[in-house]
Amino acid sequence: MDTNNITQLFNIQYPIIQGGMIWVSGYKLASAVSNAGGLGLIGAGSMYPEVLREHIQKCKKATDKPFGVNVPMLYPDIEKIMNIIVDEGVKIVFTSAGNPKTWTTFLKEKGITVVHVVSSVKFALKAEAAGVDAVVCEGFEAGGHNGREETTTFTLIPMVKEQVQIPVIAAGGIGSGRAMLAAMALGADGVQVGSRFAATKESSAHENFKQTIVNVKDGDTELTLKELAPVRLVKNKFYEQIQELYKQNPTIGEIKELLGRARAKKGMFEGDLENGELEIGQVAGMIHDIKTAKEVIDEMMTEFNLVKKQF
Repeated sequence: MDTNNITQLFNIQYPIIQGGMIWVSGYKLASAVSNAGGLGLIGAGSMYPEVLREHIQKCKKATDKPFGVNVPMLYPDIEKIMNIIVDEGVKIVFTSAGNPKTWTTFLKEKGITVVHVVSSVKFALKAEAAGVDAVVCEGFEAGGHNGREETTTFTLIPMVKEQVQIPVIAAGGIGSGRAMLAAMALGADGVQVGSRFAATKESSAHENFKQTIVNVKDGDTELTLKELAPVRLVKNKFYEQIQELYKQNPTIGEIKELLGRARAKKGMFEGDLENGELEIGQVAGMIHDIKTAKEVIDEMMTEFNLVKKQF
């Protein structure tokens, strides 16, 4: 396809960005996506600072193409993380789950391209005012942490596009070339793909979790835990425990107690399908196999170009 403002912004071949998902997006996945012409992101949310440094260094060895780091700003060691990103010469940072004002100026002064993830027009405008280079607009179809507004990708993209001047990247429910074309028809300049890359050979997710993604059908996931931070989960034993607790009208403290620590690691990284937190998007119902990242990108672009010709 022709270059557009997203491919130019990141100096990549295709406007496809891999979501920086916790426990899934290590250097193997990020470098594979970048090598295939997209933009790979290392998910810092599940990494201690020194582990992140190691992944950045390995990613630099595995690809000579641009890649970035996704940083959830709720992270306790955020200063260490940001300093490592600067030290290691990372040129692209995606921030999420926090105020874009906090780190955007710091990163921009170091010559880093900054993108912020938003779930509403209000936050897109705030991100633009904070000086970010682009926004990822994530509809509530997406996996992992999500907006409370429950705005779908198809309504969010045109609403944000109408209000901001910076490039818009669509996320949530996109796992095919058709979906990419649809998002771009609505005004998106590029797409961010999470779930489809979670079910790839290079993803660091546990094989049990990858198989779960392939088995998920429509209606098998739900957005829950809105009192803490809304998250889309596969309906498993842990999810059922949450629903049982809700019947008792629990306090925030009781919800936190059930959630405990390391639930996402237990499920997605260690493969405990009963007691773990299994975060995946609604698009999992369209994922029927585990491919390489390159196959995913090649198939998306082939389908995108084929369907585009039909109109």
